[in-house]
Amino acid sequence: MSYTELEHGYQGLRKATRPTQFYVGAGDLELCDPNDPPLSPQEIEDGGKVVIVGVCAMAKKSQSKPMKEILTRLQEFEYIKVTVFPEEIILQKPVEEWPVCDCLISFHSKGFPLEKAIQYAQLHNPYVINNLHMQYDIQDRRKVYATLENEGIEIPRYAVLDRDSSDPKHHELVESEDHVEVNGVVFNKPFVEKPVSAEDHNIYIYYPTSAGGGSQRLFRKIGSRSSVYSPESRVRKTGSFIYEDFMPTDGTDVKVYTVGPDYAHAEARKSPALDGKVERDREGKEIRYPVILSNAEKLISRKVCLAFKQAVCGFDLLRANGKSFVCDVNGFSFVKNSNKYYDDCAKILGNMILRELAPTLHIPWSVPFQLDDPPIVPTTFGKMMELRCVVAVIRHGDRTPKQKMKVEVRHPKFFEIFEKYDGYKHGHVKLKRPKQLQEILDTARALLAEIQQHEADPEIEEKQGKLEQLKGVLEMYGHFSGINRKVQMKYQPKGRPRGSSSDDVDKPAEPSLVLILKWGGELTPAGRIQAEELGRIFRCMYPGGQGEYAGAQGLGLLRLHSTFRHDLKIYASDEGRVQMTAAAFAKGLLALEGELTPILVQMVKSANTNGLLDNDCDSSKYQNMCKARLHELMQLDRDFTQEDREKINPCNSSSIADALDFVKNPVKCCRHVHDLIKSLMEIVQVKKEDLKTKDAILYHGETWELMGRRWGKIEKDFYTKNKIFDISKIPDIYDCIKYDLQHNQHTLQFEQAEELYIYAKYLADIVIPQEYGLTAQEKLTIGQGICTPLLKKIRADLQRNIEELGEETVNRLNPRYSHGVSSPGRHVRTRLYFTSESHVHSLITVLRHGGLLDIKRDEQWRRAMEYVSMVSELNYMSQVVVMLYEDPTKDPCSEERFHVELHFSPGVNCCVQKNLPPGPGFRPHSRNESAASKNTSSETSTTATPDEPKGQCATRIEEEVECPIEEEKPEIIETPPSTSELSPAISPDGYRQSSHTVSGHEAMHLAKRLNEELAQQNSRSYGMNRAISPEPEARSKSYDHKSPQKGGKGELKFFCHI
Repeated sequence: MSYTELEHGYQGLRKATRPTQFYVGAGDLELCDPNDPPLSPQEIEDGGKVVIVGVCAMAKKSQSKPMKEILTRLQEFEYIKVTVFPEEIILQKPVEEWPVCDCLISFHSKGFPLEKAIQYAQLHNPYVINNLHMQYDIQDRRKVYATLENEGIEIPRYAVLDRDSSDPKHHELVESEDHVEVNGVVFNKPFVEKPVSAEDHNIYIYYPTSAGGGSQRLFRKIGSRSSVYSPESRVRKTGSFIYEDFMPTDGTDVKVYTVGPDYAHAEARKSPALDGKVERDREGKEIRYPVILSNAEKLISRKVCLAFKQAVCGFDLLRANGKSFVCDVNGFSFVKNSNKYYDDCAKILGNMILRELAPTLHIPWSVPFQLDDPPIVPTTFGKMMELRCVVAVIRHGDRTPKQKMKVEVRHPKFFEIFEKYDGYKHGHVKLKRPKQLQEILDTARALLAEIQQHEADPEIEEKQGKLEQLKGVLEMYGHFSGINRKVQMKYQPKGRPRGSSSDDVDKPAEPSLVLILKWGGELTPAGRIQAEELGRIFRCMYPGGQGEYAGAQGLGLLRLHSTFRHDLKIYASDEGRVQMTAAAFAKGLLALEGELTPILVQMVKSANTNGLLDNDCDSSKYQNMCKARLHELMQLDRDFTQEDREKINPCNSSSIADALDFVKNPVKCCRHVHDLIKSLMEIVQVKKEDLKTKDAILYHGETWELMGRRWGKIEKDFYTKNKIFDISKIPDIYDCIKYDLQHNQHTLQFEQAEELYIYAKYLADIVIPQEYGLTAQEKLTIGQGICTPLLKKIRADLQRNIEELGEETVNRLNPRYSHGVSSPGRHVRTRLYFTSESHVHSLITVLRHGGLLDIKRDEQWRRAMEYVSMVSELNYMSQVVVMLYEDPTKDPCSEERFHVELHFSPGVNCCVQKNLPPGPGFRPHSRNESAASKNTSSETSTTATPDEPKGQCATRIEEEVECPIEEEKPEIIETPPSTSELSPAISPDGYRQSSHTVSGHEAMHLAKRLNEELAQQNSRSYGMNRAISPEPEARSKSYDHKSPQKGGKGELKFFCHI
């Protein structure tokens, strides 16, 4: 996941789009020729007014690749012209002969005449990006640490040994074997010795004798080395040094790069103190990894930037002992090999320069969205409000079929493992760690060896097939990972219950263990793509995220996230597929690259420490009762009567009613499914034995043998020995045929695959939702049991934003006039919860049946519930998103202060049935007529409609060429990608929301117009004076209702997505 790799995806993103908003025109950088005459007034008038930005630095810096990348982008501003001062002019000419500029970017490096640059600034008084006088302080580590201390920024404990001082108290050094005493301050080894001059990179780390002694000597990178070990344990005796505590950082350093006080880009590299070897990629560049800064660290970057008066500034962070310490400030420095950083840096610098100079030079430039502006976005009903919180509950992506095998075991070796992991204490054990799985595998191998040598007990020989399957599954992939497989063992004090036909029914029961092996259920490559793609789409909800989905959309979130204004936390249950989905989503959301494991480790929190995404035991008991009743109702070998329908579907769900119409006779339907499964198994057997196809590799490395076993077990379990159909296996059948139809049909070539899919789908449409309760009360009881901890957490997430009001002044300054006023607590809070289907089902249940709104009194809520009733399946990547907005102009106690939107998407769409229920639009039908006259010129759109070929929809997630799976995006009316399937957003005045985020004067002007229009509409609105914008197309649906919240009003919008 290095930054060199990172850029491939980002560059592709930029190539696929038209230039972003701040790119206007193009042009190469110009080196200033001293012989060129200055521009005449006539030329200036003819060419328009521009800000001349002068770059005054040594050629090694000004001609470096990162500098060229940034300046090239800066040049693309319409009103900016970049001039690079040649090095010979800087070194040899007096400042009076240097080119004249309006804005000066100048910074010190080896050989640079900083004093001359200061004289130039005093002569011409340009706007200076990086303060020149402070660059003297940055060259002295003593002054750097003093400045950091004054700002209250955490730094390592240190002392200065100043041998240049005439006061002997400033250079007292007492050296012992394992510590030194500097001016009375004791430093135990390991400690760090730094020269006071920041230009001297010869830093030594001294180790204690208990660790072998000696020292690690750091220096500027030479080839592939940045440090070397020395056996020398004594400190240097000449020169002045800073001594400080060594910080245990787990072998990584964090490099932070600010661009102005509101933006910080961070990346990690292997610490040079670790082994001295520089990690490089194939192109020879040092490998660095993306880092997510905490809010406290983002505030540190702001303080460093302001304290040293360096808009563009790099510094080093050490993360140790739960804190972050600044150990070095480098002044002007920039990221290497990151196009995202180059874009961001140029945009921020350009806006910073024009904000400062455009008014004085009378340049007609309007202020765009700035990072220090509040995150103002248009809500679904048109009003401009500040986005405060985004909470999403998301199901995992496409996975392999889950598989399970049970076997009763009595061998002492299994009991030893059971006892070793405290099985008797709880009555069961769950084994997921590699060491634990290895013990089970070793036991299985030993027992199979005994069987081959005819030394095994008859009971063990009976289990040979199961033991071989246990061994085969545990040997898959060649290595262990708890993400792929797990073994459970349950204690049976009287053995496993046996049927009456058993021969040994009269034998005394002996204790046994039921060993349950679970495997499969892994996130597929397609699932990773789905999650990553949805992550990219998700950016569009944030400020600056508007614009076409296929292009460089959502870059506003990436910039927002680089400031202290984005507080992101990602939670996932402990299932491997869920955690990897969360990591892939984070990769897409934040434009990360490379492997998912490092992203998972750094960014995804396990939510099971407090039961947040765990299921409740009582709810499982209720579920089993519902499953038993459902099993009885589905054993009827006749067509469903009206009474049967009412028993199976007491809540009268549209999707279940449609499925009952299709199934008619459940036993007959199950029998047909069983016959189709047998036909499929015959084909698998033929393919397995055919010389042409036997070596074909199926999706995700599966073989014909494994596929045959998978379907064989389903066929055996579905039609039991008692000649009845076990409907609890219907979800597994649907799972398997959906997977094979999606991924293996081109190899399997089963002609009746779609037929099996459709029959299994309709049966599953009845069974799956009703396993979570038949009646509304049962659904609520089970739903509450499953997701109460999650609901409490979501409520706390939203409540926290309201409670923050008390911590702030009521009348906040307009950011246009309060630039530099620190408000670090003001941010967008994002909380993402990745989980399994059960939590999404339960959450929808609680929203539907929990009495949130009155379905009889609220038309919009009723229509929302009708839509949800039509959704037959919560497929992969289903999501429920809650968005909280605030109008900071309203009184904190006013009902108009807060606005809540509830978005819903049923997830991906399978490659067979694509007739998802249409959403009739989020505004009442009565609104459409009044809006018709305003929606004439704005109706043209590149949005794909259902009648257009799906190839035109650039946002479709193509799982495989031959069988695409289509991603249902979260409905985000306010930020419509122009090539997605989302409906175009029309504001009340009839103008489509364009691909930029409005702010500053433009935002205030638009907000005023919107509010005036809304006020006019209020007189026509029905019910409770709701302000609703007209609807262009019947494509999506949202419902609003006023519900009280602490400290203000939440106006709840339920978004339904087609």
